[in-house]
Amino acid sequence: MSIRPFRDIKRRKTKVINVGKVKIGGNNPISVQSMTNTLTKNVKETLNQINNISEVGGDIIRVSCPDEASTDALKEITKHSPIPVVADIHFHFKRAIEAAENGADCLRINPGNIGEKNKITQVISAAKNNNCSVRIGVNSGSLEKDILEKYREPCPEALVESAIRNIKILEDLDFFNFKVSVKSSDVFLSIKAYKELSKVIDYPLHLGITEAGSFIPGSIKSSIGLGNLLLEGIGDTIRVSLSDDPVEEIKIGNEILKSLNLKNRGVKIISCPSCARQGFQVIDTVKILEEKLSHIKTPITLSIIGCVVNGPGEAALTDIGITGGGQNSNMLYLKGVQTEKIGNKDIISKVVELVEKKAEEINIKKNDTSKKS
Repeated sequence: MSIRPFRDIKRRKTKVINVGKVKIGGNNPISVQSMTNTLTKNVKETLNQINNISEVGGDIIRVSCPDEASTDALKEITKHSPIPVVADIHFHFKRAIEAAENGADCLRINPGNIGEKNKITQVISAAKNNNCSVRIGVNSGSLEKDILEKYREPCPEALVESAIRNIKILEDLDFFNFKVSVKSSDVFLSIKAYKELSKVIDYPLHLGITEAGSFIPGSIKSSIGLGNLLLEGIGDTIRVSLSDDPVEEIKIGNEILKSLNLKNRGVKIISCPSCARQGFQVIDTVKILEEKLSHIKTPITLSIIGCVVNGPGEAALTDIGITGGGQNSNMLYLKGVQTEKIGNKDIISKVVELVEKKAEEINIKKNDTSKKS
């Protein structure tokens, strides 16, 4: 059972590109990505972080390639990574060529920063020859000097002009396998830039509020900025930029999409903030359940409500629900139907058991359907 959205979001129609096995744009699912913060040349640590990111729902990973040792490491990283790898390149065209030749699925570059046309041509040639897409990464903190002088400060118009300039560079080289981002740490600037750019291009857009900050403020800024754009149907792939573990970026990104009914993955918990009416410790219970159910990838809805004020109503809309009654009188709901009373000490074990069973049933049914088709 899933909660029916108040309104469906009509997504902006964009071209489709491939980042490895992940399709970006069109009607394809909005992907969530992050970036490693290990030394890329340390293959073991980088792959370990990539695996952790993939495990919590990361669709794409970006790694920094500041030197030849890093691009050389891509040979092993791309061979063993469970998700597509984007090479982050700044200025040095040879690093971009090496990354494409060593297995990168996408290059994050700003063509205007690469240098003379001959160097850009070599980079795009390497991308074409190795089936490697490109992200044109425009950032308010690194705008071209002449554009910055023209507008005097970073502004939406400056970001859009930079993006259009860089798009033309690639189009003139007969290359169209790219997505675009126009990021800023300012929420309003970012929103305006993406909205204006979406009016004049149909290439897929990579959304992000760059350098958003630490976990709490960064998550809030990203939710406001990305959520505003996604509600308007703008955006094909997202990255939440936090001064924190990249795993947290993926979790927040997925939660943003889940809250807008744009993605279903794992257990979606509806829970109350708790008050004096609660029949059990809601906050502690939810924290423990989030940890114990983090391995579930199947979409399942779960409501954990501390009392009967809103509990039955929320339970009617979720696969599994608990409404607090106190001690041994908490009510368990399955698909909105009262099933049995559960004591406080049994809530966590019972819910985990039921969610795992539900996930198994859904997966068996899904596999049977796939075999028949």
